[in-house]
Amino acid sequence: MKNFILFLEKAIDSKILLRKMLLSLILSFILVNATLAQLRAGVAKMDITDREAGEVNDPLFAKTLILDDGTTKMVIITLDVVALEGIGPIRDGYMEKVRTQIQNQLGIPPSHVLFNASHCHGVVRKDVDQLTMVAVLEASKNMVKVNAGTGSGTENRIMENRRVFLKNGNQADMRRAYPFPPDEEIAKIGPIDPEIGILRLDRLNGQTLAVIYNFAVHPIQGVPNGGNTADMIGFASKVIEDNMEGTMAFFLQGCGGDINPVSYKGVETPPNAEPLGNMLGLSVLHALKEIPSKKVGKIQLINETIELPRADFKERIRSMEEKQMDLVQSLRGSNINFKTYLSLLIDHNYSETTPSAYAYRYMHEEMIGSCGLRNWDKINRNDLDNYQNNIYIMEELIRLNTNLALIKKHHQQAEGRPMIPVEILGVNIGDFYLVTFPGELTVQIGLNIKEKSPHASTFVAGYTNGYIYYAPTSEQLRNKGGAQEDSDTVLAPEWQDLYEKKVVEIIQNLN
Repeated sequence: MKNFILFLEKAIDSKILLRKMLLSLILSFILVNATLAQLRAGVAKMDITDREAGEVNDPLFAKTLILDDGTTKMVIITLDVVALEGIGPIRDGYMEKVRTQIQNQLGIPPSHVLFNASHCHGVVRKDVDQLTMVAVLEASKNMVKVNAGTGSGTENRIMENRRVFLKNGNQADMRRAYPFPPDEEIAKIGPIDPEIGILRLDRLNGQTLAVIYNFAVHPIQGVPNGGNTADMIGFASKVIEDNMEGTMAFFLQGCGGDINPVSYKGVETPPNAEPLGNMLGLSVLHALKEIPSKKVGKIQLINETIELPRADFKERIRSMEEKQMDLVQSLRGSNINFKTYLSLLIDHNYSETTPSAYAYRYMHEEMIGSCGLRNWDKINRNDLDNYQNNIYIMEELIRLNTNLALIKKHHQQAEGRPMIPVEILGVNIGDFYLVTFPGELTVQIGLNIKEKSPHASTFVAGYTNGYIYYAPTSEQLRNKGGAQEDSDTVLAPEWQDLYEKKVVEIIQNLN
């Protein structure tokens, strides 16, 4: 019996030893594979310009980048369009069609596909989904081993925050759709984010295959001939590609909801996006010189859908309609019209003390004890002030009417749907961390996320995987219709805290 027990003990010890050896072999295999893993990438692009929609200034593209670490695959698709569904020429169903085809033909799940719109206002072909797939399949045939490098550049000359803080406590924004408030009412301006987030992918021979650059700006400057254009992003990418043979440039739009091209409201010269795009492209090139690439063997992805609260617009509409009536009732009578206003304005500004006649006529009246011209000047001055005040009221009414129409549109669409689902994607490639949102994030959101992230190279891409209009801060939403960002939105103020907490959680889990 004793011998039998010793036999069993030896057998058990042998099994434990075998299990330990097997576990050790598995762990060694995993570690060796991780060490040997080498990121692979392929790129391609297709011209998607609608050449029947009028004059074409420069082409619009769908660009595709496929990444494969041997275990995980993902696709990045950037398009020179205003948005992905919702508004613009890319209609609902585009993303589902492309994702389904990618899954069927390449085995890459829909959750691993990132679509980003540059937000240029160009017009693309109706068969953009088919053209996108041509680029995806072409990229899949061109896969090569790559190293990756992460860094950032700086560009602060080509954009400005389009929101201003007024002395009365409200905020307004610069749009070509309505007049800007008077200079004397402006107290301060909003922030910008000059950082260019960069991921470079180099072939093993050192030649760069792809450059991803993330930046916050509204590419809506336009070109002098008014033609179809990819705007400043098209020009920036061309500068990069022209100076780096064999490289494809991919732009990921950032938190540009309240960021305009610099001097966007200028009327002195025709708008021209090319110089601005050239400056952005050169700034990317300058930064690339300081970004080395290294071996990266792992892609990490987290794709989640969260519910965000919709705004209740009833009270906002009521208060704006009250303001509308107050402004109308504040208009004051005036003897003059626009024609006489201009001539009187010139006279009173040119000669403040003697606007209505030669100076000697005033002297003559004073000598004979008359004051007709002085009294007439007071009357005209009062009419000028009233007329100018009416102009300012008219300008405010234009802003109010435009933004009220946006709010009423979203109110009709939101009825009965208190929450809105949004897809958020988190991506980690080497030292590069990216989180996304399907709307026009304003710049402070991106600045907040970067500050809260534990990783130095953290970037945010709005306009990604869908479109839900503007996503302003809670503070901006308290402005209640004074600017486009807080009018052309579906979100309640509570959305910001929910989103920022979720993306920081996603970033922390990408380790």
